Amino acid sequence: MTKTRLCALVALLMAVAGMQAQTKRSDDFRARYELKEVVVMSRHNIRSPLSSGGAAHMRVTPHEWFAWSSPSSQLSLRGGVLETEMGQFFRKWVVDEGLLPDNYRPVGDEVLFYANSRQRTFATAKYFSAGFLPFANVEITHKYEEDKMDPVFTPKFTKMNDSYRQQVLSEINALHGGPQTWMATHQPTLTLMEEVLDMAHSPAAQNDTLHFWYDDTQFKIEKGDEPKMTGGITLANSVADALVLQCYESESTTAFGHELTIDDWRAICAVKEVYDGLLFTTHTAAVNLAYPLVSRIREELSRTDRKFMFLCGHDSNLASISAALRFQLPVTENALEARTPIGSKLVFEKWSDGTDDYVAVNLVYQSLDQLQGRSLLSLSEPPMVATITIEGLTANADGLYRLSDLDAHMAEAMAEYEAIEDVTTAVEAISEPQEASHPAAIYNMQGQRLDAPQRGINIVDGEKTFVKSAY
Repeated sequence: MTKTRLCALVALLMAVAGMQAQTKRSDDFRARYELKEVVVMSRHNIRSPLSSGGAAHMRVTPHEWFAWSSPSSQLSLRGGVLETEMGQFFRKWVVDEGLLPDNYRPVGDEVLFYANSRQRTFATAKYFSAGFLPFANVEITHKYEEDKMDPVFTPKFTKMNDSYRQQVLSEINALHGGPQTWMATHQPTLTLMEEVLDMAHSPAAQNDTLHFWYDDTQFKIEKGDEPKMTGGITLANSVADALVLQCYESESTTAFGHELTIDDWRAICAVKEVYDGLLFTTHTAAVNLAYPLVSRIREELSRTDRKFMFLCGHDSNLASISAALRFQLPVTENALEARTPIGSKLVFEKWSDGTDDYVAVNLVYQSLDQLQGRSLLSLSEPPMVATITIEGLTANADGLYRLSDLDAHMAEAMAEYEAIEDVTTAVEAISEPQEASHPAAIYNMQGQRLDAPQRGINIVDGEKTFVKSAY
């Protein structure tokens, strides 16, 4: 057998072994390892769109959207049910592994739930806890008033200098051939979205635009703020988000009378993932954005008194943690989002062989059928579980990383953050393109780029402007 074929066989065997992670540990594995602790970093479950009333997603179609079961941005009723189901699955799993007894009541600091103070994250943690520990009234730790962001979960830059900003922008521009190239590959999907929405007959068509566009994209990289993207792609991102949420809630792959395939829905999700990918998945940005959570997770894995910790935040948290730690997130199966599906969880399992401690890292999420069908989850009918590999580290034959190696790996990411020099910058932010100055981005109502404003309504740098006469 050639070396190439041998390597391919080893990779295949490791992939098959990975499929057995968490839900199908062998008796031999259990005889050699004991589960000591589980740390879960969760994304909130299904919510309503982030804004309502005159929201962008409502203005781009003449059709009625799904009647959401919760106010803007809050966890939906379906999301609560699904998260309770996920909690029940985790309860069955940790009981089966001997980590906790059934109907366990927490003692001391053995269990901790900590959520961002947004309603959707707090409620997700509360519903999960109800399924996970039904015999205990678990307190969900949160630090601020309802719907105020906790800095631990806020992916914002806390250090900045000009060269660091430039490095972040360079990495953004290197992703998938650059932002414009990446976005251009999604043009067929943007056109599909316009047709599904019947955008040509929408309120937006009367006032703003008939089309989605992306060629005016700019980035804002500034201390004390999250990375931001401006331009037409933000509209496409908001609408794609609302379409996908409606797909989950309505239990249908039909949108406004259009029957869409799963590939169509994956493509619509990909429009949203371009936005998140550019902002949160470059390594240089992520070590800054994810530092508080990386630090917290590292601290948790070093504890001996904790058995279970549940952190609840957002997809940006999962994305930035993964990028900071160079996790290789698998492309999902049976899901619409390719990397961090709604309600998904980074699960750190700490195992001991009696001499050393080891860690397995998985991505756990509910499939599209489970989301739409509100399926009862169990050890025999589990959620989707995908193994995460870590660049720069080598797992043993059982798919486990030595805890000391992972701890050093996390320490390196934290050291990268600590090495960033925080100084006064020459400018507050640098945008793409990075000229000293740039002409205003002007569009007509059809979404076409203009060299100069035309008579009537124009979109100038993202703002609607009425021009009495042409320049």
